[in-house]
Amino acid sequence: MRMKLAATAAMALAALPLSASADGEVNIYSYRQAYLLEPLLNAFEKETGIETNVVFAKQGLAERLEREGRNSPADVVMTVDISRINELVERDLVQGVDSDVLNSNIPENLRHPEGKWFALTTRGRLIFTSKERVEEGEITTYEELADDKWNDRICTRSGKHPYNIALFSSLIAHHGEEWTQQWLQDVKDNLARKPQGGDRDQIKAIAEGVCDISIGNSYYYGNMLQDENQRPIAEQVRLVFPNADGRGTHVNISGISLTKSAPNRDNAVKLMEFLSSPEAQRIYAEANTEYPANPEVKPSGLVAEWGEINPDELSLQTIAENREAAVKLVDRVDYDGE
Repeated sequence: MRMKLAATAAMALAALPLSASADGEVNIYSYRQAYLLEPLLNAFEKETGIETNVVFAKQGLAERLEREGRNSPADVVMTVDISRINELVERDLVQGVDSDVLNSNIPENLRHPEGKWFALTTRGRLIFTSKERVEEGEITTYEELADDKWNDRICTRSGKHPYNIALFSSLIAHHGEEWTQQWLQDVKDNLARKPQGGDRDQIKAIAEGVCDISIGNSYYYGNMLQDENQRPIAEQVRLVFPNADGRGTHVNISGISLTKSAPNRDNAVKLMEFLSSPEAQRIYAEANTEYPANPEVKPSGLVAEWGEINPDELSLQTIAENREAAVKLVDRVDYDGE
């Protein structure tokens, strides 16, 4: 394998220059961890002979691209969550790609209308319930989280976390701001504790009896099941695919964008097209128990065992456009407050 991996901390980024001029390579800035990319990039290098160089960071990639400007060696950015992807667009750090391959492999609602980003995987924002204290079918929609029958029985992470903001943004798109504000207030009134922790912590809280219901990304549950230490905790909750019989379950994405500088543009587009292919989609989705963005590729492994997901077909671009309004509503109801 010829893939080069840089350091794992954003603070180290400035000390890790990438070559911007060598032939036969593509430079990647990534918010996705190295172990998720390694099998993908191995397959890409084997198929094309193009070398891949990766800088991984938990934060700060958009800022680095701004500092580097036209001299940036980065060809593509791989990231998670529609808000982070849209940040690249809003800061004018990426360019559009007009590719028949990408447009064929990735559905319209999972790509930017001008080709400035493309989804690579999706993950459902699910409801988790206690197998002991909540009957199967007792809650089936996001809307029902506001029902006062769940008073003091719900746990969530911060309302301002991008994963929740994306969900709230989708509710604004479907119901409007006034309705969503009231829904947020009602959900807050139903919380068993002040929002805290991550999605896995909410599942742990159910297992510990702190609450009976939580919201979380599907892959966190899958990753817990694959961890022998966390499996007993995860096995105490039931998955609910909200709104499965209606508009569908809200999904978020991991995605990829072509930078404005892209010194190895042709190689970068080849990588983007490869990552949308059935072969790569299977590898990528399995690596983190996610759903392939390419509808021709069926889920596998644990994800397949959960059954079919009926994803909300609302455009992710529409969700991105509602982000600011969602943040304001979270502040207005003081969702994270006491």
